Amino acid sequence: MPLTDLGILLASLLLLTLGAELLVRGSVALAERLGMSSFVIGLTIVGFGTSTPELVTSLRAALGGQDDIAVGNVVGSNIFNIALILGVSALICPIPVHLKSVQREVWVVILAGAAPWLAFTTGGEVGRVVGGVFVAFFVWQMWSSIVRGRSEGQDLLPELDTVGAPVKTAGIGAWLPILLVAVGLALLVLGANLLIDSASAIARSLGVSELAIALTIVAGGTSAPELVTSVVAAVRKQPEIAVGNILGSNIFNIFLILGLTGAITPQAVSPQVMALDTPVMFAVSLALLPVMGRGAHISRTEGAVLVIGYVAYIWVLFAFAPGWFPTVR
Repeated sequence: MPLTDLGILLASLLLLTLGAELLVRGSVALAERLGMSSFVIGLTIVGFGTSTPELVTSLRAALGGQDDIAVGNVVGSNIFNIALILGVSALICPIPVHLKSVQREVWVVILAGAAPWLAFTTGGEVGRVVGGVFVAFFVWQMWSSIVRGRSEGQDLLPELDTVGAPVKTAGIGAWLPILLVAVGLALLVLGANLLIDSASAIARSLGVSELAIALTIVAGGTSAPELVTSVVAAVRKQPEIAVGNILGSNIFNIFLILGLTGAITPQAVSPQVMALDTPVMFAVSLALLPVMGRGAHISRTEGAVLVIGYVAYIWVLFAFAPGWFPTVR
């Protein structure tokens, strides 16, 4: 593996994380100036901000004809979010979940875990019609959540930056948030381009598939903002923020990102994704069921099971999947 490609990959992950950080900070500050509520900010801008690396990376891969990276990034990110990030967060601080609005989102995440698999079985691709349906559902879900949050008078999340700290915007001029958003987007685009190019080069040099790299390195890299947000929230004894961040990210990943890429250009899905990776994503989504009950929590034991499950999945992915799916090189 060329050290140059590895260095470029690490630099791209830094650019993606910094870009998402600037985008979230600028967006939250701008939204506050426009008088948006903390509920709307948390549900939409923070959730979207931490998912922008996945969005930019998958769109760039889709437009370049690299379907395995576009789809593998989304599926791998959702597995990474629940199995590793939520698992590590629970190990740091057991996660109680009391908000009804958060509990309701679990059902949407479970639906998100099943939706791609159902779409893939209809023809081995996420086409424009299915992609359009995903995006339409995403818009409806966001709108209904906003309306419900306002009527209940709840804050799903406080105003946050990507590491869970309150954002103070008093006295900030309007030009600074706009500048942060613009710079953040530019860094995201640059980071996504470098990430895909370097990950593809590393996959070729190691003799493994682009899909395997997308499901692991690319997915983990684009999930860096979620990782930082949830782990620091857990350290600061704000476990519900960790859960809310992951739920929102997984909903964005499937219904907006996969839907948008499919609507722009149909995404062919490999047999491995249909037979192995998507069922794993659905299984880890079902692992969220314990948070459905009032007063339920994710214990350290359950967190350890999630982390061990992720390690086992990675082992199977590299040790056995190439033999099971010999067409995936």
